[in-house]
Amino acid sequence: MHRLIRTLGRLATAVAVTAATAGAVRVEAQTTTDAGDTRAGQIAAAQAEKARQARHYRPPFIERIVQEIDEHLTSRHVEWHPFYGHAYSGAGITLGAGYMFYPSDYDTLDVRASMSLNRSKRGEIEFRMPRLFERRAALTTEVGWREGLEQAFYGIGSASAIDDRVAFDFRQTHGSARLDLRPLRNHLVIGSGVHVSRYEQRRDAGSAFAQRYPVDALPGAGATVNFLQAHGALTYDWRPAAGYAQRGGAYGIAGRRVFDLDGRYSFNQVDYDVVQHFPIGREAWVLSLHGRAETTYTGEGDEVPFFMLPTLGNATTLRGFANQRFRDRNSLLLSAEWRILVNRFTDFAFFYDAGKVTARRRDLDFRGLEGSYGIGLRIHSMVSTPIRVELARGSDGFRMVFGSVAAF
Repeated sequence: MHRLIRTLGRLATAVAVTAATAGAVRVEAQTTTDAGDTRAGQIAAAQAEKARQARHYRPPFIERIVQEIDEHLTSRHVEWHPFYGHAYSGAGITLGAGYMFYPSDYDTLDVRASMSLNRSKRGEIEFRMPRLFERRAALTTEVGWREGLEQAFYGIGSASAIDDRVAFDFRQTHGSARLDLRPLRNHLVIGSGVHVSRYEQRRDAGSAFAQRYPVDALPGAGATVNFLQAHGALTYDWRPAAGYAQRGGAYGIAGRRVFDLDGRYSFNQVDYDVVQHFPIGREAWVLSLHGRAETTYTGEGDEVPFFMLPTLGNATTLRGFANQRFRDRNSLLLSAEWRILVNRFTDFAFFYDAGKVTARRRDLDFRGLEGSYGIGLRIHSMVSTPIRVELARGSDGFRMVFGSVAAF
C-alpha cells in the first residue's frame, strides 16, 4: 500500500509539471503573437500615414523652365515657335517667330523671320531632311534675306581701340544646300555644300564709316559682290550632344572656296577646330578646352573683303570684348572652362579666353594674345544650353554676355 501511494504521488507530480510547462509555452506563444500583431499594426499604420501625406513630385521652378524649353526644342511636331536668329552677331536683342510644316514624319519646312531692337531684319525658309540614306545623312537647304543696320567695325588688325568704332549697313540675299554624311553611322561626319549670295555694303557718304574709310582704303567698302561658295568639312565628334556635353570631344577641319563672280574678291579659307571635355569626380566638375584657327589664302590680284574677314569678340570667342572687336586675314582662339555642376540643370563656370588676329599666317603664335576671363551661369538640359549668362572682363573693361547656345 505504501508503495502504491508513492507511485500515485510521483504520477501526480509529473502531470502537474507537464501541465505547468504546457501553460508556460501557451503564455509565451500568446505573448509572441501579441507582440507580432502589434509590430505589424505599427508598420501598417505608418504606411497608411505616409500614403496619406504623400504628394506628387513637383520640380523646382528652374527645372520646369528648362524642361519646357528643351521639350520645345526637341519636339518634332512644334508648329508656331519663337525664332531668335539675328541679322549679324551683335545686332542686340532679337525677337521673331516661325511656322514649321511637316511634309513627312521627319522632314520639316520652316518659315521664320525676326527683327532686332536696332531694326535689323532677317527672314528665311529652311527645308530639312534629316534621315536620308537609311539615316546616314541629313540634307538642309535654305533661302533667305537679311538687312543689317549699325554693324560695328573697329578697323583691321589688333592695334585698334574701342574708340575707333564706326558702323555700316548691309543687305544680303542668299541660298544654300548642305549635306552632312555619317558613312559608318558613328562619330565620323563628312560635310559638304554650296552657297550663293549677293552682298551689298550700303554706303552713306555722310556716315562716319564713309568718312573714315574711302572706297579704295578698305577692301569691299561700298561694293556689291555676287559670291559662289563651295565648302567641305571632316569632323570626328564623340560628344553625347553638341549643345551640352560633360565628356567627349570634337576634332574638325573645314575648307571653303569663295568665288567672286565679278573677279576681285575670290579667296580660300581653311579652319581648324578642336573641343575636348574632361570629366572630374564623376562629372561633378568638367574641364573643357577649345582651340580654333582660321586662315585665308588669296591669289594674285584678289583680296578678302573686310566684311568676310575672320573675327574675334562675341559670346563664343573673346567674351570680354565687343562683338567682332578684332578682324584680319587670320585668327587664333584658345579657351578653357572649369564647370561645376550645381544640380541636374545648372552649371557654374570659370573661364579664360585668349586670341589674336594677324595679317600673316606665320604670326599665329602665342605672343601678343588678347585675354579675357570671367564667371558664368548656365541653365541646360541633357542636350542643349538655352540660357547662358556670363560676366567677362578684357582690356576694354567688363561685359555682360548672354547666350542661347553653349560657348563651345
